[in-house]
Amino acid sequence: MASVMKSESIFTSALGDVAEINPRFDRSQVVDENELVSFLPMANVSQQLGTITEEIYCPVNTVLKGFTSFKDRDVLIAKITPCFENGKIAHARITQRFGFGSTEFHVVRPQPDVLDDRYLFHFLRRDRVRLDGERNMTGSAGQRRVPKRFLEDLSIPLPPLPEQRRIAAILDKADALRQKRREAIAKLDQLLQSVFLDMFGDPVTNPKGWSCIPLTAVGKFKSGSTPSKSNPTFWGASFPWVSPKDMKTDYITKSIDHVTQAAFEQTALKKIAPGHLLIVIRGMILARDFPTAINEVDVAINQDMKAIETDDRFNVLFLKAALDAARRQLLSVVSSAGHGTKRFDRKDLEGILVPCPPIDGQERFARVVQTIRATLERNANSEHRANLLFSAVQQRAFTGQL
Repeated sequence: MASVMKSESIFTSALGDVAEINPRFDRSQVVDENELVSFLPMANVSQQLGTITEEIYCPVNTVLKGFTSFKDRDVLIAKITPCFENGKIAHARITQRFGFGSTEFHVVRPQPDVLDDRYLFHFLRRDRVRLDGERNMTGSAGQRRVPKRFLEDLSIPLPPLPEQRRIAAILDKADALRQKRREAIAKLDQLLQSVFLDMFGDPVTNPKGWSCIPLTAVGKFKSGSTPSKSNPTFWGASFPWVSPKDMKTDYITKSIDHVTQAAFEQTALKKIAPGHLLIVIRGMILARDFPTAINEVDVAINQDMKAIETDDRFNVLFLKAALDAARRQLLSVVSSAGHGTKRFDRKDLEGILVPCPPIDGQERFARVVQTIRATLERNANSEHRANLLFSAVQQRAFTGQL
């Protein structure tokens, strides 16, 4: 193990010297096998807050095998892709003596006489740690993991405990400011949902008795495709090519991948004009979500998606809100292909009924959407500034400048 060093007045240590990484569980501590313990699936870690969103209780004898043990105040780090890259790191605060969770967690237990747990938590949440961890992942595609050795070798600044606690308290306050911005945005999202339900009712139960039509009849459905990846003349320009991995926002203005004009001239790929409703019809994302988005720029889409050009009976903002409100029902009718891939078949889409209220009511709703969206954008800008502030404070905290 590396010894504690001093560099530019900042003491540093290998994390493995001042914390246990994946400590073994001592079964002799279990006196009653029916004792309740806290159980933590990966889904119950908030990557935004770094907290456990829900504490589940179960008898210890049901989790002694096949799960990772931890204790209150340990730091839990998802080791598998994409959970690690997405920031699934939690400061474990539990009410039971013991906790157990997914085997895809690394557990970091600081030595309390030299390392404060909140200080450690903030250190491990840095973008730098995430990027370095991603570069050090091992394993095959889709099953890549951060190795234990990466955490053991991490160099962590180690000021005296009172200083660590002071730094952690400052970062807690800066993080709380970011959370307030997120909460404001979430409340605006909830307001929009409430406005929709007040004006049109639940699209699944249709309490207002609107006439309904199959989703396949709301307009023209347009398909996408993927130009050959082996042909470099099709890729790397500036025209957005949208795939399910881009469907993390309500309004598409850019994409991760881009195609060239040659892709349109030499393949079946088509350009989609602004104002279409984009939906995903195939892929594992349908196991947990039914993302929708409206493209605000010309785009192309891949074969796992459809672009809907609504006819004059529908406003695209209304249609998006109606499908978002019916998300749970939509996911309940998803089919599985031969190898378990989730998808919407044509029959599935035909079975989804969409309410068709008068267009003037839809247009009024669209104006409300635009007003709320403008407020959301202002709040998003505030959140962005809060994130920049937090990053700056975080950088200073671990370089001895705070």
